[in-house]
Amino acid sequence: MFKKVLISNRGEIAVRVIRTLRELGVKSVAVYSEADRSSLHVRLADEAVCIGPAMARESYLSIPAIISAAKVTGADAIHPGYGFLSENADFSAACRDNGITFIGPSPKSIQQLGHKAEARKMAVKAGIAVTPGTKECVHKDAAAQAAKIGFPIMIKAAAGGGGKGIRIVREASQLANEMNMAQSESKAAFGNGDVYFEKYIELPRHIEVQFARDTFGNVIAFPERDCSIQRRHQKLVEESPSPAVNKKLREALEEAAVKLANAANYVGVGTVEFLLTQTGEFYFMEVNTRLQVEHPVTEFITGFDLVREQLLAASGEKLSYTGGHTVPYRGHAIEHRINAEDFSKNFAPSVGRIDEWIVPGGPGVRIDTHVYSGYNLPVYYDSMLAKLIVWDQNREMAVARSKRALQDFHVTGVKTTIDAHKLIVESEAFKAGKTDTGFMERLLAPAEPVAATASGSELSIKTSLKGH
Repeated sequence: MFKKVLISNRGEIAVRVIRTLRELGVKSVAVYSEADRSSLHVRLADEAVCIGPAMARESYLSIPAIISAAKVTGADAIHPGYGFLSENADFSAACRDNGITFIGPSPKSIQQLGHKAEARKMAVKAGIAVTPGTKECVHKDAAAQAAKIGFPIMIKAAAGGGGKGIRIVREASQLANEMNMAQSESKAAFGNGDVYFEKYIELPRHIEVQFARDTFGNVIAFPERDCSIQRRHQKLVEESPSPAVNKKLREALEEAAVKLANAANYVGVGTVEFLLTQTGEFYFMEVNTRLQVEHPVTEFITGFDLVREQLLAASGEKLSYTGGHTVPYRGHAIEHRINAEDFSKNFAPSVGRIDEWIVPGGPGVRIDTHVYSGYNLPVYYDSMLAKLIVWDQNREMAVARSKRALQDFHVTGVKTTIDAHKLIVESEAFKAGKTDTGFMERLLAPAEPVAATASGSELSIKTSLKGH
């Protein structure tokens, strides 16, 4: 095991990693920008190093600054968290070239799976169904390639995830502008402006399978997570297991994840994301070669510490479970992402000082956060304040626990999305487990347009699947 690990990230994920390191007796090093001096991860780490100004490209996206911080502090490994450089093959290679272990996959595995267009090729080779789309990143002849797929299409960033660099294009006249916006956003978020096209399937479920693999070839596929409740391609609520997945489908999804992990000789944890249609077919979408924001729901139902599994795999040790590709699970878990946004004003960003920060507790309730009473929110980064995760013996009981925990969550000084989550859990569709990627749009829209949208979407799904 490592002696000292630098976390090249910020916020709640940095706090999350520090806590596992402490349990393992491993020293931690936090890095921070000038805007993050008062963040909780800086206070909790054994050491902390300022790596630059507030802008991410000059701090959290600066490979030289992070490598220098690791060398100065004597860190023998770097944990990238999620976002920023977590799926950057050049960063993984820079760690290797400087004698520092990257707690994640090799540069080659990231290039194969973390690059979305390359991952699609690998999925096809492994016999996994993919949505129709471009085989390569789109650099020219964009209009012709989009027309060949057929509108609507989705423009997607090849080098990242988290809902960034994604645009839906419903007609040819929108293509040039939307492509420029997707490329610019991808470049700013991931340092890479490459994009590719996929057929846009209306109102699917967003299902993903977490996996872990070590250097000995042991691979685990964890029970699926349902991440269908989204707004502008940003996940709001995640749960595991999915109310739409039965045992047979779960086995097929897990088998696909294992195939991809083995094909890339992957070491570490990752996630394979799928689209599940209303008629039960699933299509490979992408692989996230990192820890996911929603990993706590998997931890709750299985009892695993996924950060610990990352550390074991990266240090050349075996995973803690080597009894086969699947693991037993119990109960149901739900995660709510609490963001600093004003729900009453169309989710407008909210910044300022957090005056009161009273979080829920009790059995089966977990809060992952980096903020506290008196904390001043910086304007430069993601708006997520905390993740509220609940567990109970079944889905109905977990939903009831979510309701109680959201009622107990009290924040003043900034606006949050807590009220939006209360609305979600009170929805009859959510309580019945009948959600898809259009759930939030329907929840917030007038009743009559919803019926028309649902009808048209159903037809679109059937059309898009015809012949596949």
